Amino acid sequence: MMLSLQDTIKKIENGRCLSIAADESLLSQLPKGNWIGGTIPYFMTKDGGKITTEQLSVTDFTDVSIGTSIKSYELEDLPKLNEDAEEHGFSMVIIPAMSPAHLAYGHDAPNYHGFFMKPIVGWICGTLLDDHGKIPPKVFNGTTGRNSDKKAIVMHCKIDPSKYATVSILNLFKQGDGDEIMFEEEGFSAKTCLVNGKQVQLIDYLKEKNIDLKPPLVADYCGAMVNVGIQGPDEAEGVVRFFAPVYRDVKYKFGAPVGNYVEEFKKALPKDVSPIWSCNCLLNFLYSELEGKVVEKMYGPITYGEIAYQLVNQTLVYLEVK
Repeated sequence: MMLSLQDTIKKIENGRCLSIAADESLLSQLPKGNWIGGTIPYFMTKDGGKITTEQLSVTDFTDVSIGTSIKSYELEDLPKLNEDAEEHGFSMVIIPAMSPAHLAYGHDAPNYHGFFMKPIVGWICGTLLDDHGKIPPKVFNGTTGRNSDKKAIVMHCKIDPSKYATVSILNLFKQGDGDEIMFEEEGFSAKTCLVNGKQVQLIDYLKEKNIDLKPPLVADYCGAMVNVGIQGPDEAEGVVRFFAPVYRDVKYKFGAPVGNYVEEFKKALPKDVSPIWSCNCLLNFLYSELEGKVVEKMYGPITYGEIAYQLVNQTLVYLEVK
């Protein structure tokens, strides 16, 4: 739900278990309590896609959680995330965009011990695009009142044994028919790449081929499509920047274009879903012009990346407790 600052404060003071997304100016005014938060000004609401720094997107887990613990994770502690998770429940993760934790989680998380055994969901927080790279995104630990632009914040929720949590991904993209692209270095930017095995300057390749940068780079992980959203070329530095890290030894192709996003989304969405939380990617919001358009049931932050166990990008992710 989208709430005012005062209504959000009341929920915290009433001891509710909350995950909150909002502008830093609002999050910094919240009292200590059982909540976690991340910075973002983009949201999907019941009235449609919205950009605001005057309201907070608040998800209340109180009615589904029978116990919570909130922990901040330094870079070196991220592998313990799954170990700390409840045996029967789910974990909500928020990580600052472009932070070392963002890169490390994206690269290493699938190799954490027992990683896919417990439901993990969450998002990458950010800022207004105009402030990207100027103002660092931050996560907030409600129990301590502290924030960080480097740490991950996690709420581990325990649920009743008669229920179970499920994490789902809706990805409208698949690999296109174009060239095969591989990278020689890992990270959020690249100067060169291998196109069908031949090294090229990535910026020059994009110009020469007149590549549409709206579809992401898509990797096929044994049938699972994993996207890397493209921020765009940085002519001054001679690099192309991404919203998620690219990795060595992974074969990418540019995604096939999607027509009408809202209509394609409605076709792909299962009819019987009842999400208690969801997030959608900022690039979907921008390229599909979702401001003012309603994506029914899928309300929550519009993000710089999504977490459905591992890091994903240019997708929609949602959590259900059944």
